[in-house]
This record gives sequence, C-alpha cells and structure tokens, in this order.
Amino acid sequence: MRIVVVGAGPAGMAAARTAADAGAEVTMVDSEPEAGGQYLRGSARFGHSGVTHLKNTEAWLVEGNTLHLRGPEQLRFDALIIATGAYDRPLPFPGWDGPGVITAGAAQALAKQGVTLAERVIVTGTGPFLLPVATALQDLGATLVGVYEASSPARWLREAKAITANRHKIGELAGYRKVLPRLETRTAVIAKHGDRVTVAKLDSRWRPVSHRTVHADLVCVGYGFLPRTDLLPDARRTNDFYDVDERQRTSVENVYAAGEVTGIGGADLAEAEGVVAGAAAAGLNPPAKAVEAVRKGRLFAQALARAHAVQPGWQTWPAPDTTVCRCEKVRLEDLTDATGMRELKLSSRVAMGRCQGRICARNAAELTGVPFDGQRRVIAVPIPLGELAALPEENKS
Repeated sequence: MRIVVVGAGPAGMAAARTAADAGAEVTMVDSEPEAGGQYLRGSARFGHSGVTHLKNTEAWLVEGNTLHLRGPEQLRFDALIIATGAYDRPLPFPGWDGPGVITAGAAQALAKQGVTLAERVIVTGTGPFLLPVATALQDLGATLVGVYEASSPARWLREAKAITANRHKIGELAGYRKVLPRLETRTAVIAKHGDRVTVAKLDSRWRPVSHRTVHADLVCVGYGFLPRTDLLPDARRTNDFYDVDERQRTSVENVYAAGEVTGIGGADLAEAEGVVAGAAAAGLNPPAKAVEAVRKGRLFAQALARAHAVQPGWQTWPAPDTTVCRCEKVRLEDLTDATGMRELKLSSRVAMGRCQGRICARNAAELTGVPFDGQRRVIAVPIPLGELAALPEENKS
C-alpha cells in the first residue's frame, strides 16, 4: 500500500512512522531542508527504514490519486495524509510593514538559530504561543520590554472541561515563569514609528481605551494561526480548518488530515492525530491511547479558539494609509466596496501578490465586510509556467 504524507512536523512524522510500522510503503514530502516543522525546527532527527523522506520538495496539486510536486514530478498514492501545519496571522497597524516588525513564528525560528535581531523587543498578539517566543528571546539576552496579550485570561474560566482534561498544560506555564512578570493582558501594540511603539489598553472587543508610548527595536506579532489548507481546496471545512472524522478522514476519499490543518492545539495533539491518521490510512484501528489523546487535545483546541478569538475592535487600529497587502502595497484606503472576495481582489489587487493572500486576505475581508472564501485555489503554491507546460498532455485538460 502506498501512502504519501505531506508535511514533516510532529503530525507528519508520527503519521509516516505509524503507517510504515504497519507495513505500508510511505513517502513523506516536505518543503523544508530538515524534518521537524516550526515546533521542532533544527532539533528533530527523522529516520525510518520504511519511509522515503523527500526534502526541499513542494507539493502543488492533488489530482485524483496523484500528488503533483515541483519538478515536475508525480507521486501515486492509495492514501494521502495532509499535515502541512499553519502559519502566523499578523494584524495590520501603522508601521507593521516597516523595519523592526516580524511575526512571532519568525522570531522563534531565528531564536532557535541563536538570533534575536534586536536588543529591546516586544511580543504582542494573543494566545499561549507568545510565552515560548518571549522566553526564547529573553534567554538569548534580549531585553523584554513587554509581552502584550490582547485577550483576557478570564475567558479561560469558562473552559473548566478543557482545563480538567489537559491538566499538564497548566504545568507548562512554570516553564515561562521568567517572562510572566512582563505579561500585560488586554493590551496590544497598535502602531510603531522607528523605535517609538504605541501600546494600547483594550476593551473586551479590542477597541483601544487608552495608550502610551514605549521604546523598542523589534516587535514580534502573532494573532493565532491560519491553516495551510491550499492543497485540498474542496474538502469540507469549519472556520478554515479541515473537518475530519474519528479516523482523521477528510470529506475527500482516501485523504486524511492531521495536525494544525484540523485545529490549533499544540504539538502533542498534532502528534496524536498523526498516529491516528497513519494507522487509519494503513487500514488499522488507531491505538486507543492516541484516540484518547486526540479527544482531550481537541477539547483544548476548541477552548483555545474561543478564549483567544480575534475581536473586531482591531479594525480600528489601522489608519487610512496603513498597508493591508504588503505584496501589492495596497493600503486600507485602497480597498474598494465589493460584494465578494473575488471582486475585492480584482478591484484593489489585494491578495494578488506573491503570498497569494496568505497574510492579507482574511484581514482584508474583515476590514471590508466581504465573506472570506478560505483562499480556495487550484494550485497550492506558485510555480513557473514552464513546469505546467512540461506536464504530460493528459494532465493539461
């Protein structure tokens, strides 16, 4: 049985190992030079005699039982497991597109290589991911000006069931005790000009109620994550994430999904989902321990999504000349009245650049009130026209 896994983070590696242990012929495809994904970047060592690991390889289309790779190359499969992870969501504010502003994920990736980029740093956004990023930067000697959480921890008081099922998460907070004194809640960076950073206190809807100026060289921004679901655009979704059943099956036949493409819940949930997906794709009943870990982990993921949901008050932060789409240099005042995402793209060129709206499309939709279409595109990553021309004739119809 031929199983292809796309993505080599915790979910992808677990899926590949589990399927190979079941006797399947497994190929794991990943665009990075080494396995590990964002979470284990630079520290993972993957090896399994039953798994072929294709590094530095981009997948751009699923067509029937064929996965198209950059090259052009093709992989036939009996089952496909998508474990492509997610990427940071920044929110635009005056100065966010200038020097000294990066995503929290980029800051963490650099920190794992021993790089901080600046002496005085701020971490701002929402969600528990802010804490390990701040800790990594401080451990490298950066001066932590502040860690600003836009939401209120009181939201977690409504999530007793999720907390009870995931008690170990509470213990993880102890690992971030050095940065907790710098944490301010219902607070966010809403502008940056040079080293002058405007920090606002927010109401429950994230509208600024007061502000002050602090000085920092680097602002690291992270308002949650958006899933990389481009490879399977027609699969059924809820809130952008793939819908899967108890065996991690998507609505597309013979295609499974695991990890952050099904919801953001941490590396332990992603790994458990990978085990379930790998076993199910290989025709086995998933281990009961992994199934239970997925059940508990999804309770946490759902609670996390509720407690740290982006609130509409952020739409008051940008000024008319604030950049919304960095690739095409589209400002807030350039966004046109539109009835849908396609019309908005064609009339303002927002989401038409190199990143194809991965950074700006959802923000543009919320700023204009048009429905967000989930960025469903036929080709998952930009590829040269020459590679399309090199495809066999039967694939060009």
